[in-house]
Amino acid sequence: MATAQDIAQHLSQRYASMQAGESLPAPALDPRQPEWQNGILLACAFLGFLAHDAACIAKAWQAQSDRLGGFDADHWPDAPHDFGIAPMPRANAFASCPQNLGLYAVLPDAQWVKRMADAGVPTVQLRFKSDDARAVAREVEAAVRAVEGSQSLLFINDHWQQAIAAGAYGVHLGQEDMAEAPLEKIRSAGLRLGLSTHGYAEMLKADAASPSYLALGAVFPTTLKRMATAPQGTGRLNAYAALMRHHPLVGIGGIDEARIPLVMQSGVGSIAVVRAITGAEDAEAAAARLQKIMRGFQKT
Repeated sequence: MATAQDIAQHLSQRYASMQAGESLPAPALDPRQPEWQNGILLACAFLGFLAHDAACIAKAWQAQSDRLGGFDADHWPDAPHDFGIAPMPRANAFASCPQNLGLYAVLPDAQWVKRMADAGVPTVQLRFKSDDARAVAREVEAAVRAVEGSQSLLFINDHWQQAIAAGAYGVHLGQEDMAEAPLEKIRSAGLRLGLSTHGYAEMLKADAASPSYLALGAVFPTTLKRMATAPQGTGRLNAYAALMRHHPLVGIGGIDEARIPLVMQSGVGSIAVVRAITGAEDAEAAAARLQKIMRGFQKT
């Protein structure tokens, strides 16, 4: 009979593409659990999955095993119901947005929003940083005006009150902001909601809110913000996209022209970029190149 260590070694080799960051300390094993369950937890630690994500994986693998009549080491769980994900449609769902949001430009101010809307970027996000509420309100209002008459969909990062007041298309929130913001008020106002996620536990928490889309990342290393988790990599992104296929999905984090095909192979319908546009010598030309690469990949 295979031991937990044997199973963990097989899983670690079989799913080596999901390795992210350093291996974590081996968790305490429960002798009352089957060897394969302990093997999953050991493998998750070796692959660098945080404890709360490893618990989600182990629980889903148990549900999958019960459903299929036995443990299959070569079938990483990806069925939503095995993770306890409620079926669609849902009564608490936010307003929908396109399944394919296309190129998604994250921008620092309304002037940038105007430039990218004029350049034909399909989805834009205002990520304006200020502690001055009046300055935030002015910038959000200016961004809403900037996309008027264009095809660009505008999401406001964090500032949900100002987004509601200005009539923005949607709001994007991180995990901490999601816990603090009154989601029902945002939903009742008719705004779309995008949520950031960085692993299984956060995806399940975000999914329970029935948002308009999920952002999955950070896929690659990024210097734009300090991340609490290691870059997820394309191996994990593929698994996340398969599980959350019932949502529009946005890949984010360290994505440039060369990495677009790697990300789009996962099945996400959108790629979010920051420096690939704002750091380019010719931002409009960069946006055009990025969109061309995405369109070319979608046709293959």
